[in-house]
Amino acid sequence: MKKFAYRPFKTAGLSLLAALATISPLFAQEGGESSALDKYLLEGGGLTIFIVAVGLLSLIGLSVYNFINLGKAKFCPDDLKAALLDHMTNCRVRSAIELSASHPSYLGRMLAYSLPNIDATQPENLGRDAVEDAIADFSINENRKQMIWINLISLVAQSAPMLGLFGTVFGMIAAFATLKEAGAKPDQLAGDISVALLTTMWGLIVAILSVVAYFFFKSRYNNLVAECHQTAEELLNASIQTVNGDAHLAKIPEGLAV
Repeated sequence: MKKFAYRPFKTAGLSLLAALATISPLFAQEGGESSALDKYLLEGGGLTIFIVAVGLLSLIGLSVYNFINLGKAKFCPDDLKAALLDHMTNCRVRSAIELSASHPSYLGRMLAYSLPNIDATQPENLGRDAVEDAIADFSINENRKQMIWINLISLVAQSAPMLGLFGTVFGMIAAFATLKEAGAKPDQLAGDISVALLTTMWGLIVAILSVVAYFFFKSRYNNLVAECHQTAEELLNASIQTVNGDAHLAKIPEGLAV
């Protein structure tokens, strides 16, 4: 179990290393001239580099991990849905529970937790209320685990502009200190003002990208969970329809007398 607990950290770490390997050639200088990254990153000082290294690369790593983790195959695979529908349509609930318990997907674990609450002594609804309560309990517990990696993107989105603002204040303090010592000389103030503006720029870049990524992955997760809930509802309805099929048909008249 411990090995599986560390797997998300390993995936995120590998993603960060891949991102670093991808952008590292951009830092190279050609012909002794300063590159764009020198002007827009390195001249911003240590805080700017920190915002990019920790903020932007963390965003990339978390995004890659969430893309991998929030896949249909890990939540509601079609082959599992088809097999479960066959079992539930034929009222083979025990077989459905065994199949669900053997599958690591969200749907499999959710049904393995909730289907044992089916009550055959209530043929009219097979204990639907107890099953739905179990599904809700499972979702609450599971959401707390799954949302950790999405909420980390929100943390990046909230902290990046604050770091940028700190860099702005730091740069302006340094600029006024230089102005006090050397007088109004633009060339001496340029470095401090550059730090102030570059940290703000990178903080906003990281924050904007993080906000977009956060809402994208949150919506993706909610859609996948909703699909699992809808599938569970369809499976339960299939069994109820099978059990009460004759009773339902008896309520439908063959014809109407005129």
